[in-house]
Amino acid sequence: MQRLKTRPQFQAAMAGGIVSRTAHFALHRLVLSAKGSPAAPPASVEPTGPGSLLSAQGPQALFAVRDVWLGAMVPKRWARRAVTRNTIKRQIYTVGATFESRLPQAAHVVRLRCAFDRKQFVSATSDQLKQAVRAELLQLFGHVARRSASPEVAAPQLAAAAAVAP
Repeated sequence: MQRLKTRPQFQAAMAGGIVSRTAHFALHRLVLSAKGSPAAPPASVEPTGPGSLLSAQGPQALFAVRDVWLGAMVPKRWARRAVTRNTIKRQIYTVGATFESRLPQAAHVVRLRCAFDRKQFVSATSDQLKQAVRAELLQLFGHVARRSASPEVAAPQLAAAAAVAP
């Protein structure tokens, strides 16, 4: 698994659209073509910053390796303390690594979209917060993994589920 590092990579992946969402997180995905470049480069995203020269050469420079790419966005607006932001990012990368084999080769960005209640999670790195974040991330990535499973793999699973149901 590759990690998104530059602003143009994050912008391109965010422009790909939301594929899954939970109460606190949203997962954006940009599917990569066979050559490693994005399938449809977003025209509205103008790259800026240090990596802008590479991305000006074309989208091939943004995602040179065809692999699963993952990035985490945890804004200060929704997680005020740095220790909380870092804990959430660690959880995102850990859960993402467990789902790596089931995710399509694309650029993924997990974005925190609202705050966890500070009254419920008093400590910035409490075990309760870690468990809540992990449970939502498992739900988020599980939804995408089920949707992106090929029909050959999904058909036996659906047949087995139908056989168990009364």
